[in-house]
Amino acid sequence: MAKNSSFFDNPVLKTKITSQNVKLQEMLIGYLVAPMCAMLANSIFGSYLSRYYSDVLGWTKFGAFSALLPIVSVIFVVAGNIIVGQWIDKTRTSAGKARPYLILSMPLLACAIILMFMTPTGGSNIVQMCFIAVTYNLYYAIAYPCYYTAHSSLVALSTRNPNQRGILSTLSNASMIAAAGVGASIIVPILLQPFMFVTDANGVIDIGASYANWRIMGIVLAVVTAVGIFLEYMFTRERITEEEMQLGTSKEVIPTKKHIEVCTKDKFWWMVILYVLLFQAGQLVKNTSMSYYARWMFDSVLSSSNPESASGALMSTLGLIGGLPSAAGMVIAWPLASKLGKKRAIIAGLIFSAIGGLVCFINVHSFPIVCTGVVLKAIGIIPAQYVMLALVSDVLDHLEAKNGFRSDGFTMSMYGSIMVGLLGLAIGIVNGVLSATGYDASLTRQAAGTEGMIIFVYLMMDVISFVAVIICLWKMDVEKYAKEDHDAIIAHQKAAVLAEGGKWIEPEERARLEQEEADRKAEEARKEELRARCKKQGLNFEEEEKKYQEKLAYKKAHPSIIDKFLGGM
Repeated sequence: MAKNSSFFDNPVLKTKITSQNVKLQEMLIGYLVAPMCAMLANSIFGSYLSRYYSDVLGWTKFGAFSALLPIVSVIFVVAGNIIVGQWIDKTRTSAGKARPYLILSMPLLACAIILMFMTPTGGSNIVQMCFIAVTYNLYYAIAYPCYYTAHSSLVALSTRNPNQRGILSTLSNASMIAAAGVGASIIVPILLQPFMFVTDANGVIDIGASYANWRIMGIVLAVVTAVGIFLEYMFTRERITEEEMQLGTSKEVIPTKKHIEVCTKDKFWWMVILYVLLFQAGQLVKNTSMSYYARWMFDSVLSSSNPESASGALMSTLGLIGGLPSAAGMVIAWPLASKLGKKRAIIAGLIFSAIGGLVCFINVHSFPIVCTGVVLKAIGIIPAQYVMLALVSDVLDHLEAKNGFRSDGFTMSMYGSIMVGLLGLAIGIVNGVLSATGYDASLTRQAAGTEGMIIFVYLMMDVISFVAVIICLWKMDVEKYAKEDHDAIIAHQKAAVLAEGGKWIEPEERARLEQEEADRKAEEARKEELRARCKKQGLNFEEEEKKYQEKLAYKKAHPSIIDKFLGGM
């Protein structure tokens, strides 16, 4: 991507967000609805791709390939994320430095999703294995890193206002949770699982029909993903990148080696990266094994005449009861973190989750008891889920204050590598342990050793990760440096402007002037649109303008609850 690409100066690609403050439109579309659509396919893959490979393509017949492909591919996934991170650190356009890669990822992801479900059947195993390996890496090592590294950078680049950024972090994580919880764990299991895994009268999967339906799924998911990414691009804004560009100072291109050096020497950077790594590892292994647990561990499913439909209903129920606390948590997560502090809120919640997770082991075959444990875990992880990106942003600000430059690209490439690469590891771990213990989708019941592994990966892995995260974050005190870091960043910027003979304008004044200019242009555009409408409909412009001003005055005098909330940030 060119450093100052004029491609993004096209009015068609101009962001719809003009306010210097984060407003409702940006929150709901740019950070919640749009990314939820963009990540829906990936969430479905997290829950079902392993079963598609094993139960539809029958890749257990490939032996060690089923376990090794996702694990070996992590190397390429990490490389892909690092490369995109390097590009982001070197990019400066009118659209920002991360948002341009959202546009680039649109065609890449759409093509990759469709190709994943075009594996040739009826041929040699070698041809199938090669096709699976190529399409898997096209998606996970090239297309998705291009999207996800850019997406995950946006919260840190959106604003320096800690309250606004905290809310955006909450919504950004809520979009991923909604895609995984509502989409992949509730709607898909109950409505689409029998479509994805068609069974005959004996409850055995019809390979041909299932394969054909997955191809349809691929096309639909490609369209939903592309639309979601475009909306995310149009309804987000990188105010911090714009702030750097508006200073008018020459910007030294920091080599990747320097970014790596300053990040890896900072203890807070390591703490937050390990937190993301450990927490997501437990969640992804749990999510990947959820469909296996719902299919093989409950007697009501095993005795059903249509086990796929029955397991889909139970999986949907598990997703629903686990998702309800997450949905409620979107409202309470940031106020809780503001009151207790991010670190304290996360640790307290994970202690609760670890204790709650042990409830499942009272009876691992009892659906009500397993549901109870799932709910308790879901309640406890609310802070860890929602304030994760806010804590990462605090660390990025701390690094900027210490070093005089930001390391968003490298840090978010590591974040993206974890989020994307761990899914491959999770698939590899689950497939590996199931294959090693004799998993066979054609059986009416799995062997005791296989059941034991399903219990471990679904119920225990995340509990272990909670304990590890608690230990990791125990001395994470980056929040106490927030004001000091902010002052240092402003000092760096002022020194750079004055050193080059520029005129320093305080950030608040700069933001006010920019907002006034944006408001002026928006008001001119509104009046031109009103004049055109009045001319077309035979209305009086002065009368219509008076009506508009009266409505505006009433709204200012009687603000809604939402307006009051946003105004107080």
